[in-house]
Amino acid sequence: MALSARVLLAFCAASAVLATPHRGSTFAGATSSAVFPPPDATNTGLDAYFPGPEQVGHAGPTPTGDEPLVLATAPVAPQKEDVYPLVNPVEAQTPIEKPAFDPVRSWGNLSPWFSVGGIWGLPDASAIVPSGCELTQVHLLHRHGARYPTSGSGPSEFAAKVHAAATSESGFSASGLLDFLNTWTYKLGAELLTPFGRQQLFDLGAAFRVQYGHLLNDFNDLPVFRTTSEARMVDSALHFAAGFFGVQQYQDAYHQLIIIEDDGFNNTLAPWTTCPNANNDVANIGIDAAANWTEIYLKDTVPRLQKDLQGVELDSSDVKAMQDLCAYETVALGYSAFCDLFTEEEWKGYEYAFDLELWYSYGPGNPASAAQGIGYVQELIARLTQTPLTEFSTSLNGTLDGSNVTFPLNQPIYVDATHDTVISTILTALNFTSMAANGPLPVDHIPKDQTYTGQHITPFASNLVGQVMSCPASGNSSKEKTSYIRFLLNDGVVPLTGIAHCSANKDGLCAVDDFVEGMKERIAEVDYVYDCYANYTAPWPDPIIDGRMHK
Repeated sequence: MALSARVLLAFCAASAVLATPHRGSTFAGATSSAVFPPPDATNTGLDAYFPGPEQVGHAGPTPTGDEPLVLATAPVAPQKEDVYPLVNPVEAQTPIEKPAFDPVRSWGNLSPWFSVGGIWGLPDASAIVPSGCELTQVHLLHRHGARYPTSGSGPSEFAAKVHAAATSESGFSASGLLDFLNTWTYKLGAELLTPFGRQQLFDLGAAFRVQYGHLLNDFNDLPVFRTTSEARMVDSALHFAAGFFGVQQYQDAYHQLIIIEDDGFNNTLAPWTTCPNANNDVANIGIDAAANWTEIYLKDTVPRLQKDLQGVELDSSDVKAMQDLCAYETVALGYSAFCDLFTEEEWKGYEYAFDLELWYSYGPGNPASAAQGIGYVQELIARLTQTPLTEFSTSLNGTLDGSNVTFPLNQPIYVDATHDTVISTILTALNFTSMAANGPLPVDHIPKDQTYTGQHITPFASNLVGQVMSCPASGNSSKEKTSYIRFLLNDGVVPLTGIAHCSANKDGLCAVDDFVEGMKERIAEVDYVYDCYANYTAPWPDPIIDGRMHK
């Protein structure tokens, strides 16, 4: 027999040991990772060979153009739709014609952000600055980009379960739709931004420059932007800045304030660290509600998938983790075979589990959520009125918020980076009631006309923009103008009718003076000390719809 034929037979025999048809290989479920740059690589000795642009020179012509303002100059607002370079599961199945249902938009807070249109209740409003108005200031609060799963969460636990079965004496086997599990390995890290997540924030920064860059003309000092100290938060802030200012310019174009995110440190962008009721059973009511709903919507899915899997006994938490893996693998690796396992109804059930957790743990249905978000509202009012903060009885940081260096009050552009749960608490503190219109949420079925949806509220790179503009005063035919504010959440204009002194407006506008007055009343009615520190039991069934514990 020829040598090449013997080698081929030997290879095939070895492969059969690793993974015979429908039998899991011994490495299935194992964790794999990569490290770059290589551990032993160093470039310090070679730096002299690679001078930077300042040393090389010869940059060619570098005149800058004027700052853009597309929201005032274009006839329509730009829209965020695609998830390039990720492979959308439906496009993998039907690359020519995209079906009406898109599972990527059923991943709750694991969905990449997209323009939501008129979902908040103002279908005819646009991100375009209304005719006759002039944009004067903008406040951006954004979430970090797509990341790996939380340490020790469902995806890694499921991988460990598969790997334990794979290395057991009896092994496991998968067939049908689950056949890929026989050679599947866990390739996800923990909590860091994925490459797509980095791209999201760079793109968000570049888009923000196109939309609001003209406001840079009104700065007298370098801007101060804020983020927290977690790695993914710092990376998100820096990628945003690189997109906004430019890769060669951003390090010298602004000041990046990094606020410590850890237990015992006051931080309005991570307020749970100083709110005990954000870390106990009060906070868990949404997590419990979501777990209960998971048992309901996956009751037929577990046995359906179990038919194709021997040696691993599935339960609802495993199958939910498989849905998580669809989302996480897609935003980390570009594609996931787990996405093909589930039906449209199962994805809708998955989406609603996120809605329940968000509503009852971090949103209008949690008695401590408004208290957690109220510190940011206090900062917002200080910025709008250019009034220094002097009382620090909430999550405000007296050292940082009390300094005009780290908390300036004269910026035309403010940018803060935070987490999904924090955005939810801030929206609750702002009393954006249109989102809570059909609450409290039922825990045993999906309601019709659901208004509180995680994929629209807190997706990866979610962005809340407060636009301040000067417009002709309502009912005044003179040239006198009034300062107004409105909010866009993921490009959708939010009605401000839940705020005292703000009335219905087709463009979502409220006079700044009225908004400030309404927010001062909201701040006064939120009992931070009681809601965060009192020893109480959250009601169940939970009737709360404004994020406060009513005594």
